[in-house]
Amino acid sequence: MTTKPRNERTRLLLTLELAVILPAAALVILSAWHVLQIQRDRAVEAAIQRDFSQVLKISEKQINQKAYEMMDDVRTEFPALDDACSVNLDRLLAAHPYAAHVFVFSPNGGIMFRSQSNRLKADSGFREEADYLSKMYNGWLMMDFKSMSEKLVHLQKKGGPYVFEAEWVPRGDKKVYQSTALFAVNGGKKGDVAIAGVAFDADYLHDKFFPEMLDDVINRNVNDAQTDRNHAVMMLRGKYDSSAFVQSSGWDGGTPEVERNLEGAFQGLTLAIKLRGTTLAAIGQRFALISFLTLAALSLVLAGGIALTYRNVTKEMALARLKSDFVSNVSHELRTPLSLIRLYAETLELGRLTTPEKYQEYYRIIRKESERLTALINNILDFSRIEAGRKEYDFRETDMCELVHNTLDSYRYQLEQGGFQFEEKIDEVPPMRVDREAMARSLLNLVNNALKYSQDRKFIGVNLYRDNGSVKLEVVDQGIGIPHDEQQKIFEKFYRVGDPLVHNTKGSGLGLSLVRHIVQAHGGEVSVDSTPGQGSKFTIALPVKPVLEPGTASA
Repeated sequence: MTTKPRNERTRLLLTLELAVILPAAALVILSAWHVLQIQRDRAVEAAIQRDFSQVLKISEKQINQKAYEMMDDVRTEFPALDDACSVNLDRLLAAHPYAAHVFVFSPNGGIMFRSQSNRLKADSGFREEADYLSKMYNGWLMMDFKSMSEKLVHLQKKGGPYVFEAEWVPRGDKKVYQSTALFAVNGGKKGDVAIAGVAFDADYLHDKFFPEMLDDVINRNVNDAQTDRNHAVMMLRGKYDSSAFVQSSGWDGGTPEVERNLEGAFQGLTLAIKLRGTTLAAIGQRFALISFLTLAALSLVLAGGIALTYRNVTKEMALARLKSDFVSNVSHELRTPLSLIRLYAETLELGRLTTPEKYQEYYRIIRKESERLTALINNILDFSRIEAGRKEYDFRETDMCELVHNTLDSYRYQLEQGGFQFEEKIDEVPPMRVDREAMARSLLNLVNNALKYSQDRKFIGVNLYRDNGSVKLEVVDQGIGIPHDEQQKIFEKFYRVGDPLVHNTKGSGLGLSLVRHIVQAHGGEVSVDSTPGQGSKFTIALPVKPVLEPGTASA
């Protein structure tokens, strides 16, 4: 009696040896040989490049944060439109020397543009820059004021009030990098919105802000990247210019290892990082030792992998047995309605009935059994589509009360024939976007389970009601119940509870698995509350406003 299981176990162990142990051993040997041959380990390069990318990402965030803090200082002191005169704007510039220009624009008043007065007098290039910016922003905001003001108001409500505009502007015979922060200000007594702007001083950015920030972020962040901070250096360049615009201390030229285009306050610039005095290739050699240690760890993990593989193969064998049982059960399930349909059809064909009532009864039985057969076939087809990833749902706005009532009406005959007490409580619920056929099938599967697994106390109740943010559909019975430790497993495909009554009752083992799939495709959850010997309550909870696109959606 034990020969077959023992043979299966032997084949399983042989499969493990051939499919797992031998390839894994070969992998360890080949990996050791490869590590010995390392000249330039690209995996090491990739790891360091990822570290550098993370450094650049954090550095960008810190640079932007500093710029936002400086702009916050100006914005908190910026006058409302009614107070935005030249005296107040000049006072604001004097208090914040890193701001070269400020302005405020409204559709009615146009633009009021002010610049650092001492720079205007002493520097003709600075005057040229001020004239350029004044004309540019005046013309642009006259055309796009509405959309820009709406955008700024929206950003202000979200806590990020700025839109930065950065470009290279003319200053004498050269061009300098300029970044301007735009934000919304109170328009005055009428409550209108005006747009204010503050432009960083290009000389301040080039000579002070960027050099200090680069040195600061190098000192703060490169240690986190597990790199020698004395060897890491940074520079800033124009997005379309390969030469350095600003560099950190120790920049020695050469090609950067990793670059990142800046967003936020300083668009149009690229932040770059490299190693000074060494290369990633040299660091890659040090990775060889780590690789040897990794191989040792791999050997330890291999044992755990073999155990896990053994467990998974065993589980697959159990699943294969369940599938075999499934075929047997489905064959019985198909045979029963087909036999009844054939029996009653032959009786009608022979003309042995004497009253019209009997004819109607037989017609009704044939129809009900064909519907039962159709439902079983639909379950199998749905399961096949789900397994193949081709199941689709047609979501449409549906009256759930009408859907539940009509579905139960089609099953009422079987309940009456089985001698069941049936209770239906349907409350008013809002319309839902559901697949009518799929939800009806879910309800019928739950009702059919309640019908099959009820013994002496033949009661089935169906409740539909709204519970806070969801609509709940309950199917209640007083049947054999489900043990607590099996209540989550019953939603797995082919799984059937170990109770003898369950195994004596034929079924496919797919009904509850399909119910869960259908409900989850609708954005909901299905749960069970059951006590052995006292019955079960299955609950489908659907969100009142599920996030679904109109039309057909793939599962």
